[in-house]
Amino acid sequence: MKWARENNTAVISGGASGIGLEIGKRLLALKMNLAIIDVNISEDAKKTLNEASDSENKILIHQGDVKNIEELENFYSLVKQQFGNVHYLMGNAGVIAMGTKPWEGRKELQNILNINFMGIVNLCNVFIPSMLEHGEEGVVVNTASKQGITRPPGNYAYNLSKTGVVAYTEAISHAFINEENCKLKTHLLIPAFVYTPMISSFIPDKPEFAATTEETIDYFFDALKRDEFYILCPDNETNRTIDEKRIQWSADDIIKNRPAMSRWHPDYKDEFEKYMKG
Repeated sequence: MKWARENNTAVISGGASGIGLEIGKRLLALKMNLAIIDVNISEDAKKTLNEASDSENKILIHQGDVKNIEELENFYSLVKQQFGNVHYLMGNAGVIAMGTKPWEGRKELQNILNINFMGIVNLCNVFIPSMLEHGEEGVVVNTASKQGITRPPGNYAYNLSKTGVVAYTEAISHAFINEENCKLKTHLLIPAFVYTPMISSFIPDKPEFAATTEETIDYFFDALKRDEFYILCPDNETNRTIDEKRIQWSADDIIKNRPAMSRWHPDYKDEFEKYMKG
């Protein structure tokens, strides 16, 4: 992690709670500068970040909406003015809503896509050109979800948004490889079931199987050190072996021409259970 140097700068969208806040704390502990943008910034979040840093001059907390490209451009100007070059860029802002039938919830779908997917596209469009231009070591990290890979039934809008994040981040990674003299790398954070404020708003009590934010970010930083692109995080119920089998099954739906989402299809229940045990 050559980018994680004292006085280098990190930018995180959705950095005032959950995964973004925890990563921000870790980067401040490395004596990096930190700039976050979030639509909701609590006094507790400000206190947490200030306690994690040895200087208030190393923190920029900006209230803004990633759906709005003009707000992100203004945020970029503030970051450039206060800190200079950016070395860690993380698209992490995200929302979830109760699932609807795929032919319903168009407004909710548009909002989720605008934040979870286009918010990341906007952030990358605003910041990556300058990161390429300054030519220093850096990384771009985007937060996806396992629901963007196996796409379980029940919340098609969230699944669509996170599927987009997966494909978009893969495209960035490939483009960096083919960019002349590029010193930027890309990582896709794929959390498991993590008990964050986004989840606690729907589920008041933490389920035993859910991972904590701290456990997830411990795994994330270890994976960064291993230079992994797909950072597939476990929780307290689902380990990597289970994840790999579920992902393989989903991919095989196309190869074997099974019904869509056959993992949840009643005609394939027994076959899937046998496959998971095998």
